[in-house]
Amino acid sequence: MNRNTLIRPLQVAAGLLATASVFAQADTDPARDPTKTEVWTPVPAVVSTPQGGAPSDAIVLFDGKDVAAWESELGGRVPWRVADGALTVVPGSKGIRTRQRFCDIQLHVEWRTPTDTKGFDGQNRGNSGIFLQELYELQVLDSYNNPTYANGQAGSIYKQAMPRVNASRAPGQWQAYDIVWRAPRFSAGGGLTSPARITVLHNGVLVQDDTVISGRTEYIGAPSYAPHGCAPLYLQEHDSRVSYRNIWVREL
Repeated sequence: MNRNTLIRPLQVAAGLLATASVFAQADTDPARDPTKTEVWTPVPAVVSTPQGGAPSDAIVLFDGKDVAAWESELGGRVPWRVADGALTVVPGSKGIRTRQRFCDIQLHVEWRTPTDTKGFDGQNRGNSGIFLQELYELQVLDSYNNPTYANGQAGSIYKQAMPRVNASRAPGQWQAYDIVWRAPRFSAGGGLTSPARITVLHNGVLVQDDTVISGRTEYIGAPSYAPHGCAPLYLQEHDSRVSYRNIWVREL
């Protein structure tokens, strides 16, 4: 018999014995117990996610028909038009806000800019906005082949942070924002202890990645903070027939 032919099975047998020894040690050595790194409680709550619908633990703010969750920014009934499953801005009316106040949230909003773009460009084309806590604006705009300043286009934190990319669809097509919002924190004395932060996916594309908010949205001048608590979501009326649908929120 060839010597190498004999040595090879012996090497395999030795390897098997070594492996068995390792497993045996794992069974008897508490420091090598895999259950030491297993966490069983608390058990995460079960949330069902129907295709195209809101998660089971979400607060539905607009389902295509009911606007009971909203009011005019002046108080009273919603001045916008509800038809064909959409809530559409009436130019010359006022913005609307939720009756409920929110702090940290996950927010889903679908929106559509009008197709009649003739004579309109820049900030005058399909302009609206989603204001978190009524103070911090995520811009809604028709940014499809529509140049404007980068920190004012769709997906921007208005006048603060431009989007990473332009993920806009053509006017008349439904678009979606999926937002994670972390509210700012203030000390008992009113000082800022942590700024607001936002993550936004526009049509499934990441456009804001845990962006730090510098303060409330300002059209002129630098943003700044003043202490506040939880506050409504606000949808802006900006002289354009922008439509919204399928709006829901999860408190975090």
